[in-house]
Amino acid sequence: MQVIRDPQKLILALKKSKAGKNKTIGFVPTMGAMHTGHLNLIKQAAKDNHIVAVSIFVNPQQFGPGEDLKFYPRPLKKDIQLCRKQGVDFIFLPDNKIMYPDGYSTFINVGRLSHLLCGAKRPGHFRGVATVVAKLLNIVKPDNLYLGQKDAQQAIIISRMIKDLNFPVKVNVLPIVRFKDGLALSSRNTYLNKNERTSAVVLFKALRLAEILVSNGQRNANRIISRMSQLIEKNKKAKIDYIAIVNQEQLKEMKKVKTGSLIALAVKIGKTRLIDNTIIGCI
Repeated sequence: MQVIRDPQKLILALKKSKAGKNKTIGFVPTMGAMHTGHLNLIKQAAKDNHIVAVSIFVNPQQFGPGEDLKFYPRPLKKDIQLCRKQGVDFIFLPDNKIMYPDGYSTFINVGRLSHLLCGAKRPGHFRGVATVVAKLLNIVKPDNLYLGQKDAQQAIIISRMIKDLNFPVKVNVLPIVRFKDGLALSSRNTYLNKNERTSAVVLFKALRLAEILVSNGQRNANRIISRMSQLIEKNKKAKIDYIAIVNQEQLKEMKKVKTGSLIALAVKIGKTRLIDNTIIGCI
């Protein structure tokens, strides 16, 4: 496994590894602090491709004022060990000066999709996400990109950008990985104390309630959201940021739940903001 910090060195190394052999590259972009969700993406990339590349970069452009950039977990040695165990071929490990050198002034906006749901209260967040992913795709030039469903809006925005800008890469979105009690794996779970960790399961419980309501015939989105809100508000440590039922293409709010509807929510547990979602199956 090679750990490379310089973009040009990575470009040359990948080109050499792939040259004349019809090999495919699978790419997993991360901010580190890896958990089983990340490892599942890497495993799938290894299964589907000849070469696996992983990036570890805590992107400052997707953090707003007062957010947790300074405190975001960075267990780099552990992350590198995990990648090695999973058979990763290349780790791209740039720093801020490499990704955003003096005079950097180019950013990507993915229209209204970036201003909805999480984007409504995190201005500039998805501009930062789209920009860094575009840069990474240009450097790695993968055949396959692997993303997690937990960050549903992010996956939708990246997919839109890739389609709009004609990046020659296939997007693969893998299911959410959860603990036994239903909490979605997230690097930010490390911020939770014991009591908050127990309370955090309320996100999954609210989504499960929505699924049950739909399976019992409820289709009215506002009624489902109301029931979810009531459940969450019973937990004193939880504060709702948003609950939304939208379509997956345009993130447009839906009055009635349909097959493929995305039910997404963001909830603060103490000071930690967590997100989760579910996709309604055939109804």
